[in-house]
Amino acid sequence: MLVPTGVVLTALLDLQVLDRETVIRATMTPYSGQSRRSIPSRTLTGKVMCGYQGWFAAAGDGSEMGWFHWGDKNGFGTDNVNVEMWPEVSELDPDERFSTPFRHSDGRIAEVFSSYKRKTVLRHFRWMEEYGIDGVFVQRFGVRIQRPVDLRFTNTVLGHCRSGANEYGRTYAIMYDLSSLPKGGTSIIQEDWKLLVDRMRITSDPAYQRHRGKPVVGLWGMGFNDRRDYTLDECLDLVKCFKRQGLTVMVGVPTYWRTLNGDSVADPKLLEIAEAADIISPWTVGRFKNVEQVREYGERRLREDIAWCTKRFKDFMPVVYPGFSWQNLYPGDTFDKIPRSGGRFLWAQYAEAKAAGATMVYQAMFDEVDEGTAIFKVTSDPPVGSVRFLAQDGSNDHYLWLVGQAARMIRGETRLWRTLPNRPQTGSGPKTGSPRRFR
Repeated sequence: MLVPTGVVLTALLDLQVLDRETVIRATMTPYSGQSRRSIPSRTLTGKVMCGYQGWFAAAGDGSEMGWFHWGDKNGFGTDNVNVEMWPEVSELDPDERFSTPFRHSDGRIAEVFSSYKRKTVLRHFRWMEEYGIDGVFVQRFGVRIQRPVDLRFTNTVLGHCRSGANEYGRTYAIMYDLSSLPKGGTSIIQEDWKLLVDRMRITSDPAYQRHRGKPVVGLWGMGFNDRRDYTLDECLDLVKCFKRQGLTVMVGVPTYWRTLNGDSVADPKLLEIAEAADIISPWTVGRFKNVEQVREYGERRLREDIAWCTKRFKDFMPVVYPGFSWQNLYPGDTFDKIPRSGGRFLWAQYAEAKAAGATMVYQAMFDEVDEGTAIFKVTSDPPVGSVRFLAQDGSNDHYLWLVGQAARMIRGETRLWRTLPNRPQTGSGPKTGSPRRFR
């Protein structure tokens, strides 16, 4: 009896025959499903795109990654916790929920999800559609596309995101995170992109995000003043390589990229990289901590950054985030380090971006519960005990709704509000609210 090739490959993967070529053949195939185009994918202008980590694995999910990003190599428990917030899993089916050693205040076993599960990722994209969020930059880490088990996980999650974007009328693009790459490691990125184009044919996918007539690719981690083994020369070569392939290149750079101080290296080569790229996106997470600092950043930096880009015919994509905390990841750090203030902190960033003339925004992040920047559904009833978790300050979908409202403002569907919108009491989704003063 003849057995379809895909079935054989899947069986081989299930039997842990994880050589690299087998993983590539099994997980890097063209999209063949239906595509519904609610959100046009031809331009980033007017879009709010979330960063999507998609890196959460759970013991028993079939990935063989263990409790990746929930805990560490020793498991997931009170002595090894990497997350600061607890996801809301009440909408997930039983086969999507994974029991943990933690318990809620009423004694219930606390459960989490796995990004390896297709249904879960597709549900995330359904939420994006329901709340009016345009799409995601799928994070692809250069250090996690070499080992077969890592590549299988990463490719599987990317495939889920591709299906979710197509089925729910969203868009997606690849963002390579260069963090922890060795010297010379940017060649890994070039080789991987060739596989994505040749095997998965992602740039032919109707849902793949384009800008100025070309597919978009993000390259994050250029010019930061922390220790990085890859060089700025390598980064510049990588940008030029992708440009030669007919791509629109977005670079993720430090907040102080233009003046080469603060979190930036003091190397003019970074400005050469910015000149070579098409979209500049400074990473601002943690760089301001309250509404007043957000406004100061908008007045003193944001407008000048945009002016620099406009003069050189570059696009500018500011990064916004709802708050920040990573005490469980880094014990001894401050719990709830940058409070969310009910959404006022995030909304102030959107308002400043709009007032400064930004036409697109990068939302950090959709699912980042590690550093407390997640905007997806988070519980207000996290587990209790010796480990502390941030509780959602509002309904579990508060930040999905708020980002949907901000997206309407960025698109110009509503006027600029410097005040937090009030949410209507009935229903959910992207509905207009009335303004409320910052307190």
